[in-house]
Amino acid sequence: MTVNQRILITAAASGIGNAIADCCLEEGSRVHICDIDGEALEGAIKDKQGLSGTRCDVGNATDVARLFEDVEVSLGGLDILVNNAGIGGGHSPIEEINVDEWRRTMDVNLNGMFYCIQKATPYMKAQKSGAIINISTVSVRTGMTNRLPYITSKQGVMGLTHNVARELGPWNIRCNAILPGLIDNTRGRAILARKAEADGRTLEETEEEYLRYISMRCWIKPKEVGDLVVFLSSEKAKHISGQFIAVDGHMEWEA
Repeated sequence: MTVNQRILITAAASGIGNAIADCCLEEGSRVHICDIDGEALEGAIKDKQGLSGTRCDVGNATDVARLFEDVEVSLGGLDILVNNAGIGGGHSPIEEINVDEWRRTMDVNLNGMFYCIQKATPYMKAQKSGAIINISTVSVRTGMTNRLPYITSKQGVMGLTHNVARELGPWNIRCNAILPGLIDNTRGRAILARKAEADGRTLEETEEEYLRYISMRCWIKPKEVGDLVVFLSSEKAKHISGQFIAVDGHMEWEA
């Protein structure tokens, strides 16, 4: 990664986004993050040199416009956009999906990425360079029962990534998607615990079943996603675009 790159990462007060921010800061970049949780955001940016932040709901276009005003003030431009924000979208069979929940999932997981890409594009076109990295999920390859809003929104991210790469390529702007697997953090462990409870099984049994469908039998550390973001943001990846790259230990199926 080029030192002093200007990077925006959405939903980065905790979890994968926060790990990505730490990796970018370690490389000498200047990073602006946003998050819907104002208290968590304050804690994340406290006493961290090179890190600034804005409270923002990326599913709201007005919020995103304000976010980019802050980016202009904090960074003076933008080299890298990491669209990380996403929500789970509930766990219901198709006939019981709440329409408002469906819309909210699309707003955050897909529309929010579009809003950010739309605002980032003029900066990148003007300088004839840039990289956009969208965080999807390896579950788009396996599908998941009772998770239609989430999977549909993340499949949308794939189409968004592919077409943005095609349209912006002539300006030397790259766009790729990262597909994380089973993430070893609080959220990932909570998802597994919820499934164990729903199935009436122990956590150990559920974990064993999940790992059985992963060739390398592994959880993924958030930093592994951050390391890939650093690579895709670097000169070493200058001709990688329009790709969907999994960090998952080769997940063959999902229980």
